Amino acid sequence: MAQKNKSSEKLKELGKKIVNDIDKNKNPNLEIPIRALSNIVYNKKTKTLELGNKTANRYFFNIAHAKKFLQTVEVASILKKELLDTGKHEHLRGVFYIAKRTIPETNINLVDDQTESDKIIEDLEVITGLSREQLHVSANKMGSMVGSITLVDSGDTIDCSRLGKGGYSIPSITDELDFKKVDAKYVLYMEKAAIFERLNEDKFWRKNNCILVTSQGQTTRGIRRLLQRLAEEKDLPIYVLCDGDIYGAYIYSVVKYGSIALAHASGRLTIPSVKYVGITMDDVNKYDLKKQLIKLTDQDLARMKQVSEYDWFKDNKDWQRQFKMMKELNGKVEIQALATKGVSFISEKYLPDKIKNKEFLE
Repeated sequence: MAQKNKSSEKLKELGKKIVNDIDKNKNPNLEIPIRALSNIVYNKKTKTLELGNKTANRYFFNIAHAKKFLQTVEVASILKKELLDTGKHEHLRGVFYIAKRTIPETNINLVDDQTESDKIIEDLEVITGLSREQLHVSANKMGSMVGSITLVDSGDTIDCSRLGKGGYSIPSITDELDFKKVDAKYVLYMEKAAIFERLNEDKFWRKNNCILVTSQGQTTRGIRRLLQRLAEEKDLPIYVLCDGDIYGAYIYSVVKYGSIALAHASGRLTIPSVKYVGITMDDVNKYDLKKQLIKLTDQDLARMKQVSEYDWFKDNKDWQRQFKMMKELNGKVEIQALATKGVSFISEKYLPDKIKNKEFLE
């Protein structure tokens, strides 16, 4: 209740500021931190991406700004009146439809597609210092969890060791989960649901006393926040398992350092202590997976050049070595390539050995 009131008051203050501008015959404006690569700072001390100090003003009486100004005010009003004041939550798609209407006496829509309302919600995050979740806005559920953890979700007690092959469906907003009992040595996060299913069927989590978490490709905000909470509140090591390609390296870096798009939320999403457990180019040689390599495309090479030059990668000798080997082999490798060594090779040999021997990349 206290958080809801705090969030509602933040938006109310925003409205009061605009009214105050009008009362003083000033051009109503909003000062918004710039969310672009030019304003992203890599903090070497905390090892996280942060938003810099550059800001831009959005004025009502400016033909280039007027529509976005109106969108910002309208979406803020929706979040306050429809969600925070009622205690309800709404999906990003729902907020878009509530905002989608024609401006009176014009033929102009307030928003034309969801990307517009999504970006405005992100603007409101940086303006108010509140997270999307604190504003009661949710996104798609795209993850599962299984293992030695019991939690309380909306009053329901859920034992994640007793949910079959599918596991616990991780909600978009994970701040509200209460960890009732956690009996695990570490958390293993993987980008692929198919690998999660293999490890779950093999009861890897039970044999190795851990928690398995997966998403569908890029890690969602809810999962990143869940992993961070498990690392900070339960002091659990977090290990990341991705494909041996530049996209897997980037997924890992997002969990560890944060992302450019969400640098403003790094404080509640990043896990500097996270470690990468595989798959690597060294594994290609160690387990004779050269026949399973997929040839690099021009897009792969271009992305590799871009990612390898990021501040958080360019001085990392171990990762630069991986990128160099990838180029020399002219290939990338998927986690599923390990199945050529046996269907359960990954759960019975590959992961237990790597984790026991601490063969991590950082």
